[in-house]
This record gives sequence, C-alpha cells and structure tokens, in this order.
Amino acid sequence: MNHQVGEGRRMRGRRWWAGIDWSADSQHVVIVDDDGAIVTHLVVEESKKGVDEILAALRALNPTSHTFSRRQVPIAIEDGNRLLVAELRRRNQPVVLVPPTVTARYRGRHAAAVSKSDRGDAALLANILRQTPGRRTPLPDTTDEAAAIAVLARAQCTAAADARELATRLRSHLALYYPAAAHAWAQMDHGLRRPEALAVLALAPTPRQAAALTKRKIYDTLATAGRIRLLDSEAERLRDLFQKPQLRQRPATETVMGERTRLHVTELQLARHHAEQLAELTDRAFAQHPHYPTYRSFPGAGPLLAARIFAELGDDPARFTTARALRSYAGTAPITWSSGTSHTVVHRKVCNRALKTAVHRWAFSTLTRSPGCRALYDARRERGDRHAAALRHVGNRLLSGLHHCLRTNEPYQEDGMFPAPEQGTD
Repeated sequence: MNHQVGEGRRMRGRRWWAGIDWSADSQHVVIVDDDGAIVTHLVVEESKKGVDEILAALRALNPTSHTFSRRQVPIAIEDGNRLLVAELRRRNQPVVLVPPTVTARYRGRHAAAVSKSDRGDAALLANILRQTPGRRTPLPDTTDEAAAIAVLARAQCTAAADARELATRLRSHLALYYPAAAHAWAQMDHGLRRPEALAVLALAPTPRQAAALTKRKIYDTLATAGRIRLLDSEAERLRDLFQKPQLRQRPATETVMGERTRLHVTELQLARHHAEQLAELTDRAFAQHPHYPTYRSFPGAGPLLAARIFAELGDDPARFTTARALRSYAGTAPITWSSGTSHTVVHRKVCNRALKTAVHRWAFSTLTRSPGCRALYDARRERGDRHAAALRHVGNRLLSGLHHCLRTNEPYQEDGMFPAPEQGTD
C-alpha cells in the first residue's frame, strides 16, 4: 500500500513533453518524460481520428491523478499552419512552434554521429521543450478574426512581392531588345508596374511598333490606363523616346521577343490585380476589428502597413506583457555583447523578419508625418547613427507607444508620445 502511495506521489510530480514531426502522409508523435526517455510513440493521420489518438495518449500519461490534465503537456511542432495544429488549438491543447533552424542546431548535441528520422525528430522537438521550458511559449491565443486578417495581409504582401519580381524580370527582358521601354518609366514610382506602362507595352511590345505610334495614339492609351495629369507632355515624351535611333535585334528575333513581352505584361497585370484585390479585402476585414482605430491613429500607419503589423502581432492581450518584449520580437531592441573589457551593442537579427521590415517602413514613413519622429531621427543621426540605426530608434518609440495605446485603448497622441521639454524657472 505504501509503495502504491509513493508511486502515486511520484507520478503526480512527473512532467511530460511531446513533439510532432509532420509529413504529407503521417505524423510521428513522441512523448518524453523528465529524463528525456521516450514513453510513447504514435504514428497518426492528419485527421480528427489522429487528433483524438494524440489527446488520448496525453490523458493516459497519469490516469490516477485528479489534478493532471493533458493541457499540462505542451506539444512542439515546426509548422504552425498545419490543420493538425488548428484542431489541437481548437481543443485548447498548448502547441509550441519550434523553427526548423532551432531543431537543426539541437540535432548534433546528443550524439557524435548526427542522424535523422521521423521518430528521432519528434523526440528531439519534445526534448527541446524539456530542456528549455521557460523559453518556449505556446502559440498566442489570437481570435479567428485576427487570424483571418493575418492570412489576407500576408497573402497581399506575397502578391505585391510577386509583382515586383515580375517587373524586374520584364525590365531585364526589355533591356535585351527594347532599351527605350526598359528606361521609359524608370524614374517614376512603381516603374514598369504602372498601369500606363503596361498599357503602352501591350500596345507596342517591339521597338518597331513603338516607333510607329503617333502622339495621339499614345495620348489615348495613357488616358485609358488612368493617367490624368500632363497627358500631352507625357505622350510627346514617349513618342520622341521611341523614335530615337537605338540598337535593335534582327527582325524575326525582335518579333518573338515582343511576344514574350506580351506574356510578361499579362502576368504582371494579373499580379497587380491580385495585389489590389487582396489589399481591398485586407483593409475591409481589418476595419471591422476593435484594434483598427488604434493602429490607424498612428502617423504613417496606412491601411496596408497597419494590417501587416497587426498580422504579426495578433490580438492576444497576454502575448506581450511589456513593451520591451514587443520590441525584442520586432527586432528593434538592441542586443549587448559584453565579455571582459569588450562591450558591444548590436542590432537584433533573431526576430520576426516580416514585422521588422514593416516597422522599418513604418518608421521611415513617419519622418514626414510626425514632428516628434523626425526630431528623434535627426537627433540620432547627429549622434552618429546611420540611417537604419536611427530608424530602429524611431521604430522602438513607435512600438512602445503602440503597446501603451493597445493596453489603455487610447488613440495616438503626438504630445503624449513626444512631450515638450519643461521650461526652467528663474
């Protein structure tokens, strides 16, 4: 009897950790104990039945305890977008995301010969949680609405990046046979992605066809594409540019290269259309969220930029307890390297890269919209900071203000963010 009581107390004091190595066909689930020994190994499908088997295995770890719950066993996985993860989180099971780069660093720590297997990777993920329990937190408890906004914002960012890549590919192709078109819009915003540029290229994809265009035809094409200002002078500029003598490919080669340009133009127009549609959907969805007024009250936080920042932060109020935690996650908080007499402060590289990029653009856009941000940027430049370092300081201040405003449900106030210095008294 005493042995059973002692065994029960020992079981109540034990802890377990789980890891899942996913694949297209099957998911290997491994549960380890305090000593790192494997106590359970399952191979399940990515289905409701598979989730039930995982949760049943967690409940069976300590069936005699009335205080034990499967929610005390965190599960590590490398991909947080799996349907398996969505179902586990719906069942309130804590899931911890471990990046593949972290798994790769841990792989060679426990054996001289590095090997890889599905079962071994699942055990490795579980042991990462066991060895660093305080440094690995479960995925944030974001609402379904916030997750939907994140999907739209990230898809729009990807579509915009695709459009930029297609424009670069088109410009490289034009430089091989049509240099006038390759440089015609280079000094304008968005370059070859401009609707008027794509309309002219669709009308005249070869130098021969462009040289034959009249000023009136170019004028009408620009107007149809949506250009309003300086139509006459722009049509005259393009006509003169296209009629200048330039190096040319042979006729047959030029013709087929023009057909390829038509395909590039069609792809780029479609990519722009997708990016615009996603931008509209993103803003429409984000405008319905309670955090929308707070984000949009900040200078430089346009609809898309605000949505991208929100997509990476979510709306879990317990995710960032301090402003410093938020700044560290965004990569704007510096890191100090100190050893002996050496003391160096460097910028943070391990962070959310998408959020860091968005905050950088946000900080840059405030320089013409916020006197306080501009003054802070100029002060940092006078102290010797380079452009990027000064923008990180501006981003730090903005993130601190965002953290405060979200906590207090208040809009941005320039005077509160950058209070005027107190005047001295005689």
